[in-house]
Amino acid sequence: METNETGGELPTRRDTLKYGGALATGTALAGCSELVGQSDERGAQSGEGTYSVTMAPMGEVSFDSPPESIFTRLTHHAGMAFALGRGNDVNAMHAPEYYDKLWNQFTPRLPGVTLDWTGLYSSWEPSKEKLYDLESDVHLADPASVNALDSWNAEDVEEIGGTVSPWFGNTFSDRHDQPPSNWADRYEYYGLWEMFEKVAAVFQEEERYEALAEIHTSLLDTIETNLPAKEERPTVVMAGMSDIESMYAYTLDTPGFLTAHVRPLGPIGALGDNISSGDVIDMEVLLEADPDVLFSLGGMHPETDLAGIRSSLRNHSAGSRLSAVQNDRVYPQGARYQGPILNLFQLEMTAKQLYPDVFGEWPTYTEGPYPEIPADEQLFDRQAVADIITGDR
Repeated sequence: METNETGGELPTRRDTLKYGGALATGTALAGCSELVGQSDERGAQSGEGTYSVTMAPMGEVSFDSPPESIFTRLTHHAGMAFALGRGNDVNAMHAPEYYDKLWNQFTPRLPGVTLDWTGLYSSWEPSKEKLYDLESDVHLADPASVNALDSWNAEDVEEIGGTVSPWFGNTFSDRHDQPPSNWADRYEYYGLWEMFEKVAAVFQEEERYEALAEIHTSLLDTIETNLPAKEERPTVVMAGMSDIESMYAYTLDTPGFLTAHVRPLGPIGALGDNISSGDVIDMEVLLEADPDVLFSLGGMHPETDLAGIRSSLRNHSAGSRLSAVQNDRVYPQGARYQGPILNLFQLEMTAKQLYPDVFGEWPTYTEGPYPEIPADEQLFDRQAVADIITGDR
């Protein structure tokens, strides 16, 4: 816990933002399930010059103007700000140095798009005092997930939402986990792009959202139209493989946005039903599953030694017998807490890794930025995405 840097009385509520809803009033609001995307809900006027956006678990949140400085914890929210051209307005996030390097593996393929998250406040477990110091215009984070931290309680969360700026985020949609009990009756689960639509409404960037959503829908249509029959699909294991003797395994069909780039492609999970997402497995379990394809989670990060992982598998007495290793089908993945832009890249990447005969070969990748894909084999238009982010479209 950091020391109190305010040195005096708690600051009063910002004049530029007004927070409404269950968190501020202590009562659950009706209508939490209404979608902002409906014509009578998006940017609904709640008074002169104000607008409101509704999302669980916050309820209805009112704003006088689009937020400028943006606090985040997890990168699906930071990635949404990035997609809306606001990535450099983020002032806090979990492991900023790590995710700056990872996200910037993809920005080289987006002409004119830049991103710098280095030096930001690392906010996995933020201090209340630091949030006062940052004076963010919005806390793009799930208040229920903050309440779940050991150093926070419901009163702390309400205090920040009422005196600094509103909370607006949803995290337990990651794999439909249970929120703290005091939030359960107002919680709902959203898909990645459904949540993104609501975040876009907070920033009054509905046109940017719609343009990106059109690209996303087209990409999903391409995948669905060309997806091989189930009996022709490979078996797959996804795991964090920095230590091949003790790997964190992640199931592929778990509901939630963590698998938003895998589920549409319908691969066959090779692990048994007794393995849950996040369980630790050893090489014996992996060999018993013997997947056709092995995804190395985080393998796109520049500090991940993907070549070393492949070499360790080839030189391991059990790993060398894996079908994925023998057939050179050990592939990198990026991030599970993905925003909309990484979701587009990872859908394309995963489609090519799983079904090269259908969607084109995934280039042999060891290190460096997301590889160049020939224009006629790209599953979405990079320039179009870049123009949306930069506002040139």
